[in-house]
Amino acid sequence: MTTEKQTATWIWYPGDFEIWLHREVCLRREERGSIYPPFYRLDSPYVSLKFQHIYTIAESEEISIAAEGRYNVMIDGLMVPPTSGRIVLPAGEHNLIISVVNEGGLPALFVQGRSVASDPRWNVSHTNWQWVSPGSWHFNKATEPPSAYRLATFKQSYIGEEQLPDGSQLIDFGKETFGYIQLHGLSGVGKVMLYYGESREEALSEAHCETLDCIEVASDAPLEYTHHASRALRYVRIVADVGIQVRDVSLLYEYLPVQYRGQFRCSNERINEIWSISTYTMHLTTREFFLDGIKRDRWVWSGDAYQSYLINYYSFFDEAVNRRTTIALRGKDPLDTHLNTILDYSFFWIIALYDHYWYTGDLEFVRRMYKKLLGLLDFCRGRANANGMVEGQPGDWVFVDWANIDKQGELSFQQVLYCRSLEVSAQLAALLKDDTRAQELSREAASLKKQLFETFWDEEHGGLLHNRVNGVLQGGMTRYSNMFAILLDMLDEQQRELVARHVLKNDAVPSIVTPYMRFFELAALCEVGEQAYVLSEMKSYWGGMLDLGATTFWEKYDPELEGAAQYESSGRPFAKSLCHAWGAGPIYLLGKYFMGVRPLDAGYAKVLIEPTLGGLSWFKGTVPTAEDDEVSIYMDETSLRIRTGNRPAVLRLTSVIEPTCEAGTFCAIGDHRYELSLDSLQSEYVIAYRTSIF
Repeated sequence: MTTEKQTATWIWYPGDFEIWLHREVCLRREERGSIYPPFYRLDSPYVSLKFQHIYTIAESEEISIAAEGRYNVMIDGLMVPPTSGRIVLPAGEHNLIISVVNEGGLPALFVQGRSVASDPRWNVSHTNWQWVSPGSWHFNKATEPPSAYRLATFKQSYIGEEQLPDGSQLIDFGKETFGYIQLHGLSGVGKVMLYYGESREEALSEAHCETLDCIEVASDAPLEYTHHASRALRYVRIVADVGIQVRDVSLLYEYLPVQYRGQFRCSNERINEIWSISTYTMHLTTREFFLDGIKRDRWVWSGDAYQSYLINYYSFFDEAVNRRTTIALRGKDPLDTHLNTILDYSFFWIIALYDHYWYTGDLEFVRRMYKKLLGLLDFCRGRANANGMVEGQPGDWVFVDWANIDKQGELSFQQVLYCRSLEVSAQLAALLKDDTRAQELSREAASLKKQLFETFWDEEHGGLLHNRVNGVLQGGMTRYSNMFAILLDMLDEQQRELVARHVLKNDAVPSIVTPYMRFFELAALCEVGEQAYVLSEMKSYWGGMLDLGATTFWEKYDPELEGAAQYESSGRPFAKSLCHAWGAGPIYLLGKYFMGVRPLDAGYAKVLIEPTLGGLSWFKGTVPTAEDDEVSIYMDETSLRIRTGNRPAVLRLTSVIEPTCEAGTFCAIGDHRYELSLDSLQSEYVIAYRTSIF
C-alpha cells in the first residue's frame, strides 16, 4: 500500500516493442516506387495481451486508461465498463486485469491514478496465463504512445544547385545524408519527379536510380511540402511538369541522437579523415536499430550488426541501440530458419550477446535473453550433422562474405563460429547458475574444437583448410576461419605465428575485397602485432574510397574498378550501398588496437590499456568504458599520458628502455614489455618511455 502518487509509463509484452518497430523499419525499403520487403522472417507482436496488477489501497480512487488497441477491464474476475477511459477502483486488495487487443500494431497500456499506475512492476501475459514483467521505455505520457516513436529531425540545406539542359534541377547536399525532402513555395498542377542518388551519376539516371518518388500536385496543394518517406541520398534531381514552380528545396534530416564519445586524432591527416568519415558512416546507420545501409538494404542483418556492436563500444557506447537490435534480430519462437536465413549470422548473434555482457557488464539483459539464447543455440545444435558439425541445409544461406569461394559441405569457418558460440553460451550459463547446461555446453565445445583441428588444421600450410565435402577435404586455404581462430582465441602462440605468416600475410591466399571481412582480417593482424601494416592498409583501402570522393564508406570497394563501375552491384548499375555500417571498421581498429583499450574484466570493472603507435608519430583520443565513463590517452615516441576514469586500469607497454612514472613503478613482463597498475581513479599518469633507440 502506498500513499505517494505513482508515475505511469506505457507497458507492453517484453520484446514486442522492438519486434514491432523492427517490422515497421524493415518494411520502409522501397525501390523505384515499389515496396521491397525482407526475404527473411519478420515477426509481429502478440495480438492479445492481459495486463495484471494486484493492488491494495485504503480508499477508492479513479484511474484513467489509455491503450494502443481495444481493451476491457476486469476487477476480481468481473467486467467493469470504463466511462470515457476512466474507472473507479474499490478500496482494499483486488486483482485488476486489463485485456488489450491490437490486430495491426503493438498492444500497449497506460494507466494513471494517484497510487495505481502502469509500470514495470505489473505483470503481462499473451493469454497463456504465464505472467512476466512487462516491457517499457521512456514513454511516460498518455498522449505519447509507443506507436508515436520517431527519430529526431532538423532542417538541412543543400550546398549546390545545378540547372540541367532539360530544365530539371540537380540538388547536392554535399555529403551522404538521410531524411525527408522538403519542397518550398510549391505551386501549379501536375507532377514532380524526384530521382535520388548516392552519387551524381545515380541521380541523373532516370532508368536506373534505385530510389525515386512521384509527387502529384493539385491546385489546392500546400505551398510547403514534406515527403512522407525518408530517403538516403547525396543528390536529388527534381523534374517538374510545365507550370509547376518550386521556389526552394531542403531536407528534414533524420537521426538518432547519440553522443560522439570516442575520439581520435593523430599525426596522419588521412587517418584523421578516415576516423571522421567512419564516425559519420556509423551514425547514419545507427538508427532505431543498427542498419546495414541507409539506401540498400535498410534492414537489420545479424552479421552487419555484430560489427556495429563492436564499433559502437568505441564510438557512442549506446547500450540501448545494442539491446533493441539484439531483441529484434532474435524475434519470436519457434525458430524454423537461421537468423536472416544465414547460417553464420545465428552464431554472430550468440557471440555478440556475450560481447555485450563483456563490454557493459549487463548480466540482467543476458538473463532476459537467456531463453532466447538457448532456443537459438539448440536450433543450431539440432541441425548439426552426424559429425557434430554444421553445414548448409536446404533453405540456409551460407554467406561468409561476398566472395567467390566454395561454400559446400563443412566449412572450417562455420565450425569456428559454432565452437565459440558453444563456449560463450557455456560461460553465460555458468554466470546465471545454470550449471548443468554450462557443463554440457563446455563438453560439446571442447569436443568440437578437438575435431575442428583434427580435421582442418594443416601444419604444412600453416592454418585451417577451408572445407570438407562428403568426408573429403578439399585442400583450399582461405583467410576466414584462420583470422577468426585468432580473434576468438582458439590458437596457441605457435599456431598464431603460422597463421600470420602463411595465411594472413600470404598473397597467394585469395584476398578479401569487402570492408566487412577486412575488418576482421585487420583486427586479427593487430592481434599478432601488425599495427603498422594495418595502418598502411587503412590508408590505402579506406583512403582509396576518399580519393574517389566518398563522404561515407561503402559496402564494397575494388581499387581496380574505374568510374561509375564502382557503384554496380547485383547486376544493377547503382545497387551498391555507399553508406554501409561495416565500412566504419577503422573506429574499432584504432580504438582497440592503437589506443589499446579493452575490458580486462566484464563491464570494464578493470580496464586494460595497451597503446601502440603502429607507425604514427603521435595520437590522442578517448575511449568510452561505460555510458558515463571514459579513458583518455596521448602517446608519442617518448611519452605517454593517460587520464583514468572511474575504474582501475592496467597499462601494458613496449619500450626499449625501462619506462618511468612518478605515480608508480613498472614491472617487467618480458621481451621489452612492462606493466603498471593505474589504481588512482580520475587521475593523470605521465610516463616516459621510448619506442626505439635513437
